[in-house]
Amino acid sequence: MQITVSIIIPHLKGKTNLSECIQSIDRKKNYEIIVIDNNSLDDSIKYVRKKFPEVNIIKSKYNRGYAGGCNLGAKYAKGEYLFFLNDDTILTKNSIEILLNVFNENEKISSVQPKILNYFKKNYFDYAGASGGYIDYLGYPFARGRIFNYLEEDKKQYNDKKKIFWASGTAFMTKKLIFNHINKFDEKLFAHMEEIDYHWKSILYGYDVYVEPKSIIYHKGAQTLKYGSFKKTYLNHRNSMILFLTNSLRLTKLNFIKRIFLELIALFYHILKFDLKAGIAILFANFWLLFNIQYILKRRVKIKRNTKIKDTDLILKQSIVYKYFIQNIKTFSKI
Repeated sequence: MQITVSIIIPHLKGKTNLSECIQSIDRKKNYEIIVIDNNSLDDSIKYVRKKFPEVNIIKSKYNRGYAGGCNLGAKYAKGEYLFFLNDDTILTKNSIEILLNVFNENEKISSVQPKILNYFKKNYFDYAGASGGYIDYLGYPFARGRIFNYLEEDKKQYNDKKKIFWASGTAFMTKKLIFNHINKFDEKLFAHMEEIDYHWKSILYGYDVYVEPKSIIYHKGAQTLKYGSFKKTYLNHRNSMILFLTNSLRLTKLNFIKRIFLELIALFYHILKFDLKAGIAILFANFWLLFNIQYILKRRVKIKRNTKIKDTDLILKQSIVYKYFIQNIKTFSKI
């Protein structure tokens, strides 16, 4: 029987998380499950190999991060559709089938995301994706159900299937042909915002991204990189700036000074809070950009060459930073 969906799970550590994730997948269905061993730090791969012999385990000699791990899995995937899944997630019944059905509605759809709820507070949205992601004109992401660190309670207020700007890397399904056409994830990003980059380019290349909240998964979050860690702060700021500088020349030219100003505000904010670790991470992130200008320029040229549309109304034309911190708007419905 032909494989339709390949489920790709990059993994570094956490035997219990990975086991629970695989256990929640309906293994009676004709799905291919691929676990990428990102040079794991414990005996979790050995455990999974014994407990779930049907799982295809791909060994990497080093930690490729989310981006590289998923790319490696896609290389071996046999399915027409790729379902990228974090190893600290729990799937609900028929969640994969519901996502798969959305693709039948429109051939221009590149990706579909489920509604992502918090594993520990199941009536609240999860930080990583909630019910579909968006971005503002300065490159700051937010989601239906989560703006910065404020998480909304799920009261079915975002239960409508709709077009979004980005689907969360926590769990989303995409067409393998489109994934390869867009040249997969940019492995230079390593982890964090690589899915936003992929979906931003999907839209620029003429495809659509959707959320289907009838499909639900639960996410533990920050099991590999803890919230507030130096590496997470560094990657978030660095990768956000990479996307801002390369994915839209018009936005960069018009708003470069504003974005740099907000980076400085973030730096001084953490210093005033005596959070020197975060402040140094932001400094390192921006210094990395200065020493990698050639990479930035090459990205800009490549993306511009493949762009089919110049603008999209899915980008918020106002600052989400201003709305959240100055106007005190915490919920997506009030934007």
